[in-house]
Amino acid sequence: MIKPLEIQIRFSDIDLMGHVNNSIYLNYFESGRMHYLVSLLGIDWDWRKNGIILKTNEIEYFKPVFLGENPIVKVYLDFIGTKSFTLAYELTVNDEVKTTGKSVLVSFDFKENITKELDEKFRLALQKLETK
Repeated sequence: MIKPLEIQIRFSDIDLMGHVNNSIYLNYFESGRMHYLVSLLGIDWDWRKNGIILKTNEIEYFKPVFLGENPIVKVYLDFIGTKSFTLAYELTVNDEVKTTGKSVLVSFDFKENITKELDEKFRLALQKLETK
């Protein structure tokens, strides 16, 4: 099991209301996504040949997160297809769910500039994630 990503809230993440701005959660989810993918695939993965592009993001906010709190991001596999997959995110503070989200990602070859079927090693790595 991969250790969830611990987020350090920056002062610039906070809005005038005193909580993390809604747009910042996408950054937290992206950081969590890369933390998990690098843990699964290694730092030397060829992202240009076997990369991913973002198709869709969804976020649902339940409670605000404030400066000084210690949120963590957990990433789950929600769906896996031939060329795309969906990751689910859960941001918690002290085991209380504050925000959830999902991203649809598409396998992409940046060298050829085309979508492609998921690389078999990538697919096997994704299947190691917990499901939601």
